[in-house]
Amino acid sequence: MSVGEEVRTEQDRPQQSLGTAAARNLATTTKSAPQMQEISSRWLLRMLPWVNVQGGTYRVNRRLSYAVGDGRVTFVKTGDRVEVIPAELRELPALRSYEDDDVLSELARRCQQREFTPGSVIASFGAQTDEVYLLAHGRVEKVGTGPYGDDAVLGVLADGAYFGDQALLDPDAIWEYTARAATACTVLVLPRQDVEQVAERADALREHLREQRAIPSQRTNKYGEKEIDLAAGHDGEPDIPHTFVDYDASPREYELSIAQTVLRIHTRVADLYNQPMNQTEQQIRLTVEALKERQEHELVNNREFGLLNNCEYDQRLQPHDGVPSPDDLDELLSRRRGTKLLLAHPRAISAIGRELNKRGLVPETIDMGGNRIPTWRGVPIYPCNKIPVTSERTTSIIAMRTGEADQGVIGLQQAGIPDEIEPSLSVRFMGINEQSIIKYLVTAYYSAAVLVPDALGVLENVEIGRWR
Repeated sequence: MSVGEEVRTEQDRPQQSLGTAAARNLATTTKSAPQMQEISSRWLLRMLPWVNVQGGTYRVNRRLSYAVGDGRVTFVKTGDRVEVIPAELRELPALRSYEDDDVLSELARRCQQREFTPGSVIASFGAQTDEVYLLAHGRVEKVGTGPYGDDAVLGVLADGAYFGDQALLDPDAIWEYTARAATACTVLVLPRQDVEQVAERADALREHLREQRAIPSQRTNKYGEKEIDLAAGHDGEPDIPHTFVDYDASPREYELSIAQTVLRIHTRVADLYNQPMNQTEQQIRLTVEALKERQEHELVNNREFGLLNNCEYDQRLQPHDGVPSPDDLDELLSRRRGTKLLLAHPRAISAIGRELNKRGLVPETIDMGGNRIPTWRGVPIYPCNKIPVTSERTTSIIAMRTGEADQGVIGLQQAGIPDEIEPSLSVRFMGINEQSIIKYLVTAYYSAAVLVPDALGVLENVEIGRWR
């Protein structure tokens, strides 16, 4: 290149052909349907057997049961002071259905707060049971003697649990295990002596406790149900027992819950912008997807019928070492016959995989609609991101037996409602307002029922953030 010769760049050269930006104005654009990140696999909705409910209500009839006390105790924390909510004392078997709130408030005030360090013995085997313990925070191990004389952990208690409640009904009761703090524990203690002092002034409480003491005299099976008298293995001509099967006089009824929204679409959009995809159809499709996501969330977390809130206390387990080990999964499965499925947050499934890897175990998988689902003991573990994960990185794992025929967990819906597009889900035209807005009412009706208590179990407080 000679001196003074002009250097021409790519930008300086004259355009020799049509540019791509201008060409796109004459081209047909290929579009995707509207995408939505919220859509999940929704295995719970897919695997739960759905029962059609006429009249919007499903009644669960059971045998008469004398079992009482099936929940957790709730506390209020102010600074470093913990107090039990008086009404929550009704979760104790001896105080269930007791109605005098003033007396319960007096009992709550008499609860004494105590702190225990890890490894401390809270109550010793063989000692007299003269106090009721309400576990506000921490983990307590129930330690007993194994078949060969060594210590064995019989169970683990966590926040909201209670133990020693037999002291309220039996003055001669003794501890059948040793209660030992596995972590730092905050416990409220209610001495039996204080309960007796309150009962001396409250005739209703004294009479209530007397009636509760009479309940164990009823002949019941191990589930607390009124026993059916039978004779077996006899010969000759003995008197055959007479019996009948008594029913619960106040069975639980599940009413269908509802999720709704009003979808609005401008008539100009619906009229002019429908090619190649119908705007109304796409708006309804995405709205229905969001509605189904909310439906699954409610089936897991709703306070009235959600699975996590409707699991009986004796079907709630605590992991022995915090992490979801194979031993904990075995314990969860052993609590019910015919477990059909496990539900766990994807991060909990990852934690299960880490524990299996540590032991050199490889879980089997099954094919479900083109998806490889891990199993444990042949029971599939389905992911469910609606199961909450706490700030402490703990979550729960749900085990279920499903179906009416197996006395399991069922979903409830009512098919055949007006303007139905799917069973129990409708899109109803609501008219056009003065601003040319079309409105559609999108509605889903649903609920879930647990037919017998052992159909549903939960492994609680599962740690998912431990990597060592």
